[in-house]
Amino acid sequence: MAIYSLLFFYPCIGIPGVRERTLIAVKPDGVQRRLVGQIMQRFEQRGFKLVGMKMLQVSEELLSQHYQELRRKPFYPSLLHYMTSGPIVVMVWEGHNVVRTSRIMVGDTNPAEAQAGTVRGDFSIHISRNVVHASDSVEGAQREIQLWFHRKELMDWDCYDHNSTYQL
Repeated sequence: MAIYSLLFFYPCIGIPGVRERTLIAVKPDGVQRRLVGQIMQRFEQRGFKLVGMKMLQVSEELLSQHYQELRRKPFYPSLLHYMTSGPIVVMVWEGHNVVRTSRIMVGDTNPAEAQAGTVRGDFSIHISRNVVHASDSVEGAQREIQLWFHRKELMDWDCYDHNSTYQL
């Protein structure tokens, strides 16, 4: 009876993956072009819950940890220069299959191959300026979120529309 009552008031608790989280970062070109609001709106309209957000001038130290697998690539120095060229907005979004869905919403890394209707398909101009970063896996998201946010910077809050969005 107690479990049923809990599920009645919080039905998303019983659905696997609803509390999955991902990191989305609007890169300097997206911030400079004032696209932050439009990008956020897409995630909100999709039904995801914003649980963390901040704007910052990112350090090379943090970027070297974030892009650790790219350090040996020839484009790495220009990536660092680009990512430190202006402020970025990093966000943590929560929801059912948010990592996989976000990757689809963001689109292909190369804007020339990104579908219309995706963030990169609609807003990106060149692969070196592709507006946004999205975590590529659940494990990657967990690692990236820990790099960019302290636990106290993330909010656990009740999103009342989830009762109607996530049905058992």
